[in-house]
Parts: sequence; C-alpha cells; structure tokens
Amino acid sequence: MRKKSKFKMFVALAFLIAVIILIGALFLRQTPSQQAKKTVQSFYEYEQEARFAESWGLFHPLMKEKFTKGHYIQDRAHVFMNHFGVTTFSYSLSNMEKVEGWSMTKDADSIGVVYATTVVQTFKGKYGTFDLHQEVFVTEVEGDWLILWDYNK
Repeated sequence: MRKKSKFKMFVALAFLIAVIILIGALFLRQTPSQQAKKTVQSFYEYEQEARFAESWGLFHPLMKEKFTKGHYIQDRAHVFMNHFGVTTFSYSLSNMEKVEGWSMTKDADSIGVVYATTVVQTFKGKYGTFDLHQEVFVTEVEGDWLILWDYNK
C-alpha cells in the first residue's frame, strides 16, 4: 500500500511542477505589441549611442531600399551631431497600436499587421532644446521585428 501512496504523491508533484512551468512560460511570453515596443526601444537606444549600423540593422527590407547602411550611418551622424550639435537625446514612446493594412508609401503593397507608436526625441544642442515627433511602425518578418517609417505624402 505504501508504494501506491508514494507513486500517487510523485504523480501529483510532477503534475504540479508541470503546471508551474506552463504558467511561468505563459507569463514570460511577450505579446506582439510588447515585442514591437522592445524593437523600437532597441532602435532608439542604438541611436542614442550613435550605433547607427545596429539601428540600421533593425530596418525592414523596404527601409533598407531607401538608403544603404553606409549612407544612413553618415547621414545620421552628420545631421544630428554636426548640424544640430547634439551628442545624445532622450526619447519617449506612445502606446503601441495595432494597425491592419498599412503601407509605407501610397504605391506599396499593404503590410498585413503593423504596430504603430509615436516617438518623441528630445534634443539639447547648440540651437536649444527641441523635440522631433515621428510615427514609427513595426512588423514581424520571418521571426524578426523590424522598423518602418511612413513615406505616404
């Protein structure tokens, strides 16, 4: 009789551990909105650190068609550091919003689902303090979350 009792306790304990692991995995799993937000945060952290090659790496392929990596690195450093005289900036994000059927340009095919946020960058430089507001879009491509900007005119 003792063997049955020990076996039942073992099964109950194994079941309890499995439930705890499953609940833990569900809590650790990020929603698409959270993953999109994390991508935007990574992008702007790279930008703050003038690591423009890394931020360019988070662009969607359509964005990479707009400018080469070398051109992007040179432009970002030139405009923000040289022209505006800033070394870094702070930023804030609005809530992520799910958008369906968005396209980067009027002529482009729509992208199924993107997550949109407004990023406000605050610069302090030789021309004073100023804010740059930009809508940023994020979508998943082959398991990676990638950045898009709006070029609709």
